[in-house]
Amino acid sequence: MDYIRQIEIKPGIETDQLIRMMDHCGFGARRLSEAADIYEEMLSEDYTKFLTLAGAMVPAGMRNIVSDLIRRGHVDILVTTGANMVHDIIECFGHHWVGDSEACDADLREEGVSRIYDVYVGDEEFVQFEELLQNILPDETGPFSGSEFLRILGSKLEDKKSILRSASDCDVPVFCPAISDSMIGLQAWLRRQVNKLSVDAFSDIDELVEICYNVDKAGILMIGGGVPKNFALQSMLVTPKSFDLAIQLTADHPEWGGLSGATLSEAVSWGKISSQAKQSVVYGDATITFPLLVSATLTRLQKRM
Repeated sequence: MDYIRQIEIKPGIETDQLIRMMDHCGFGARRLSEAADIYEEMLSEDYTKFLTLAGAMVPAGMRNIVSDLIRRGHVDILVTTGANMVHDIIECFGHHWVGDSEACDADLREEGVSRIYDVYVGDEEFVQFEELLQNILPDETGPFSGSEFLRILGSKLEDKKSILRSASDCDVPVFCPAISDSMIGLQAWLRRQVNKLSVDAFSDIDELVEICYNVDKAGILMIGGGVPKNFALQSMLVTPKSFDLAIQLTADHPEWGGLSGATLSEAVSWGKISSQAKQSVVYGDATITFPLLVSATLTRLQKRM
């Protein structure tokens, strides 16, 4: 049995040095250190790498981390919410703004500002988003799978920092199982009022299940939970395989019964994650834990070169 070692912080310490010291601490610190060890293995060895993205991660400033991971070859499959892709597109031409979580929301509405906790986005950005999306929606009628639909949108975006553009450039499929629950869905619906446009959501299941069937070893990093987490895990459920490595960064807890707080151990009972899998659930704000995890892991990979 090892003993707890007190962290000593010195000027100029690297993120990876800090995370490694956490391995001998308790609580969330050790969970984050364990997650870094698992993520290092996932990215450095021959695993098929899944990333799921829920919550307002793009408005909060995490967009370029995801895009960079894709371009570095550290994401093979992305499963995300429609809202994150909406805000990814907005960042192609506009900005999200530092706001005030205690602001008067009635006043913000009068000013044409929408609030995501302490992040603002203006009505003007959504007007430009609607104009841009109508210009990049497919001219063909389809039917398209959801991933094909998003690949087309990404290929028409000029911003190479865009998650959708990076995924299109790198041939990484993006699955958005609840795409209708977003401004992309609303704009596609508007297009259908005057032009035929067909997106077959069930085709995504075909594609993702086939990927899961063909993997040798699979690892998954889940940011938040919700639909992206379930869509990825359930796709493995209907194959003889299970995830071999699993990390979840979440602020939710299991006792409420929601999927976002469900432990990875619970997923073992369903056969979604292997009973021998290395796993870590890191509780906390993913806008803190995600950058720390990625920074430490990329430093380790660089030192291997």
